[in-house]
Amino acid sequence: MKKIIPSLPKGTRDYSPDEMKKREYLFEVFKYNFNLYGFNCIETPSMENSEVLNGKYGEEGDRLIYRILNSGDFLKNINNKKNISSNNLKSEISKKGLRYDLTIPFARYVSMNRDKITMPFKRYQIQPVWRADRPQKGRFREFYQCDVDYIGTKSIVCESEIISLVYSIFKKLKIDDFEIKLNNRKILLGISEELNFKNKFEKFCVLIDKIDKIGVSGLKKEMKLSKFPTSSIKKLISLIELKGNNSSKINYVKTFLSNSKIGLEGINEIENLMKIKSDFTLDFTLARGLSYYTSTIFEVVPINNNIGSLCGGGRYDDLTEIFGYKNISGIGISFGIERIIEILNTNNLFPEKIEINNNVLISYLSNDLIKNSLELANKLREKGIPTDLYSEKAKLKKQLQYANNNNIPFVIIIGEDEIKNGKYMLKNMKDGNQNLLTINEIINKMSSIK
Repeated sequence: MKKIIPSLPKGTRDYSPDEMKKREYLFEVFKYNFNLYGFNCIETPSMENSEVLNGKYGEEGDRLIYRILNSGDFLKNINNKKNISSNNLKSEISKKGLRYDLTIPFARYVSMNRDKITMPFKRYQIQPVWRADRPQKGRFREFYQCDVDYIGTKSIVCESEIISLVYSIFKKLKIDDFEIKLNNRKILLGISEELNFKNKFEKFCVLIDKIDKIGVSGLKKEMKLSKFPTSSIKKLISLIELKGNNSSKINYVKTFLSNSKIGLEGINEIENLMKIKSDFTLDFTLARGLSYYTSTIFEVVPINNNIGSLCGGGRYDDLTEIFGYKNISGIGISFGIERIIEILNTNNLFPEKIEINNNVLISYLSNDLIKNSLELANKLREKGIPTDLYSEKAKLKKQLQYANNNNIPFVIIIGEDEIKNGKYMLKNMKDGNQNLLTINEIINKMSSIK
């Protein structure tokens, strides 16, 4: 048999037990806060039909969808004599794809279950997604997204609550070096109207969304290559370099967009939000490259770290329409699990004691004591005490080393004398102290440890 050198696809990772403890801790923080704000959990399949995914993420996003080959002889019905383009071939041999995000599957879910849910509907979802992107620091091909969404309401309360939720979660995680940036896609549409490139609006959003990576000079260069009007580029740059507080920015853009009905509508929506919530920074360069956003958009970025956004989202007013469910507005935000974990690791913000502090290992000194050890383990587990049992005969030193390697703080040592006397040696692996205790005394001690 040919030997295989073990390897992973680029952009994917294994997670060790220690890493999983951190991830599970983070997931619990998210779930706790989502429940505090009244969101309900759902899950959707890893794959979706291609027609559900295609055309929802803009030209650039569509290229990053992982497509699944049809089962069986997927080339059977392909006429090789035809001059088939790669795009046409994709549609012929692949009818499904791995989900790119959680928002489109959510819109599909709502459309299919409209008679079973009550509007407005609030959901959260924590599942992996896949993107055929170039792997780099903080960016992977397989990664978890953590989304919350409202759907079935246009109320500005939703924007306010999502901003409050972000602060609530980051406070719990002790992340305070961040800012929430906010914009409105209607303002961007108004800008494209005023600067005479409305026909290039989607391209404009994709380019301006990259400004943090390419800078103002890079944006100028790419807009020239894409044949945007030179005079429009100059006016746009003056808007991009706008400084000041939120009120002064609003006043400037009001004048800038005085002839754009859609642009002024976007400004009005931001002003209404500011009446009840103002702890965000207006940033008119924020675009969110996904094409389904129609109104409010926001992004959370660390202030002194160039890792990229920690979360982002926005409002979408017609996402379910393509599935036959019209006039349904929604808004949501997606938390970037991997980047948040990196921030927590870099700044040592994970709690020192993520491990369970009252778990024990039962160590037996003879195979004749296996039955007794199993009975003791089950008694401890019935009382909610996490209990491991060494699975094979080994010297005590090796069993104690196993406990140390797995961060198990206590070991119960069982020998023939312990069985006769009804008292077991409980060893504290941190300080080395050990005591002979009855099973009830061990249960009481373990139950008192937090």
